[in-house]
Parts: sequence; C-alpha cells; structure tokens
Amino acid sequence: MATAKNVTACCGCQALVPDIDGPSHPYLGASPGCWAIYGEVLAKEYGEYRYPAVHRLTVDAYAAQHPGVPSRQAIQSVAVHLISLFLLSERRFAIAKMTEAMRGALRHRDHFVWLAPLASLANMTILDVTRAQSLQEHSRCVQAWAESVWQAWSPHHATIRRWAHSSQRMAIGPANRKGICLTPT
Repeated sequence: MATAKNVTACCGCQALVPDIDGPSHPYLGASPGCWAIYGEVLAKEYGEYRYPAVHRLTVDAYAAQHPGVPSRQAIQSVAVHLISLFLLSERRFAIAKMTEAMRGALRHRDHFVWLAPLASLANMTILDVTRAQSLQEHSRCVQAWAESVWQAWSPHHATIRRWAHSSQRMAIGPANRKGICLTPT
C-alpha cells in the first residue's frame, strides 16, 4: 500500500488512494489510483471468487460512488446503477434479476437527468472491500458498501424510484406485457 506522502483523495469517493498516473474510466469520476484498486477487486471477483453473486453490487456501488461530471453517458450510468441499488435495497430484488431490470430501465434513458452528487457519497469505499479475507467477508462488505452508497443518495431517492417505476410502466404498456416486475423474485 502507498505511504502517506504518495496518496491522494479520489476525486469521486474521497478514499485515500495511490497518487499515480494511469488510466481511469472515460466518464466515471475516479482517480487513476482508485480505478486501479477497483480493477484489482474485479480481478479477484473474476478469478479467486469465480464471479460471486455480489459482483453486480460491486459494479453498481462503484459507479454510483464515482458519478463524474454531467454528460449523457454519466447521467445514464449513474441512473441505471442507482436504480439497481434501489431494487436491491428497497425491493429486495434477487441480484440475478437486477441486470435485466437495468436493461429495461435503460430503454427509457431519455427520462434521466443529472443528479447533483452530494459532498459525501457513502461512508464506505472500494478500500473497505479490499480488506476482506474470504468470499463471505467480501460478500458482506460489498452488500454493506452498496447499501451505504444507496443511503448516501437519499436526497434523490424519490427521483430514482420514479425512474424505476416509470420504466416498468412503459415496459408493460399495451405492446409489451413482459415488462420489468418491481417485486422481489
């Protein structure tokens, strides 16, 4: 891990991460050091943990915690990841069903608007996840992180709920009765 003199606060989550030059995401607001740590967590999920059920939450929590700046891509990304966190936190969706629901919501992306991020986007970050020593710890930590990120966006919960419900109503209109079900399955 980096020493105190070569760390910086991530521009997205504010975690103290290595102050490095390197790639980051084109529209997520993550510092290169934080983006590298996220890559390490994903590699562990794909390799050592063989794609755990909580992977969807890792992606959602990270994206929602690093909203970037207003752009079409950032608006869509934050919206669908927050809808996913809503479905998990409030609707108790099965994680396996969340990707399908996100795809459905994305079909109505023209309704999404920029949500001004708050000063703090959760009391947990990707760094908390890196401390897990087992798959069980990792899963618990990712779930807690996802819930923390969802709660951090609480001033916007009404808008996010409206997007989720609006997407469902449009998806199950007269032409399509196989829409997204916002009940736990």
